[in-house]
Amino acid sequence: MSSFESLNPLIQDHVKQIAKTSGMPVNPETWELMATAWIEKKNCFEANLEDNDLEELQFFAKDEPRGAIVLTYSGSIINIGPLVDGVRRCEYSSIGIRTDVPVSAVNEASEIANDIEVDSIAEFRKGPIKASSPLYKIAVAKEKMEPEDEAALLTQVSQAVVEDFVEVNKTLVL
Repeated sequence: MSSFESLNPLIQDHVKQIAKTSGMPVNPETWELMATAWIEKKNCFEANLEDNDLEELQFFAKDEPRGAIVLTYSGSIINIGPLVDGVRRCEYSSIGIRTDVPVSAVNEASEIANDIEVDSIAEFRKGPIKASSPLYKIAVAKEKMEPEDEAALLTQVSQAVVEDFVEVNKTLVL
């Protein structure tokens, strides 16, 4: 089975959509290359979670005091900081393949519009983006931490993931 065929059909659709906006040829060879990269990015994301003692959740309440790091179906990363005085610092990183979204965006006083969960979009009342693509993984720190320590950990993990994703993107050459 090819890498592309091994993906969930919803992720296959996102790979095809990303191919259309990437500047790469829109064909099965590109889809296969991008699917292989997507799988490698998923593996990098999971390894960073494990290395930093983060655990996956299926559901994250909008008023959850903890922060989270999120991987979307389209391979973007959202760093949702801990809730402090009713707002969160949120950062969105598209990791540079897509040309139809910002490469990165930050809002220091973000508000999540609704509870978020795997396989659904994240919407922001105020945020770095209005809405994400569906969420593939949501992870939080296993240990209770002070908000500033948790924010630092999530930033460190998301930066490491972004760096890993940039390296994977370098393999996307036909």
